[in-house]
Amino acid sequence: MSIIAWLVLGLVAGFIASKLYAGSGQGVVVDIVLGIVGAVVGGFLFNMLGGAGVTGFNLYSMIVAVIGAVVVLWIYHTVTGRRSV
Repeated sequence: MSIIAWLVLGLVAGFIASKLYAGSGQGVVVDIVLGIVGAVVGGFLFNMLGGAGVTGFNLYSMIVAVIGAVVVLWIYHTVTGRRSV
């Protein structure tokens, strides 16, 4: 995937994950970063469980990225001590 595709996937995955986890976004830049990191984490987790990771710009990859981004958000809130409401 190209850098632009990773940024778009990361933005959308980070935004969706922040809405699912915390109810409000962390900001555009933080959403993108957490989404991209979440895509990598989600791909790693799915590969460890025997599934395919992020395979391109498609619905399956978006689901993997959102799941990874939720995990990253949980870790982020745990480390920073911020509550999710």
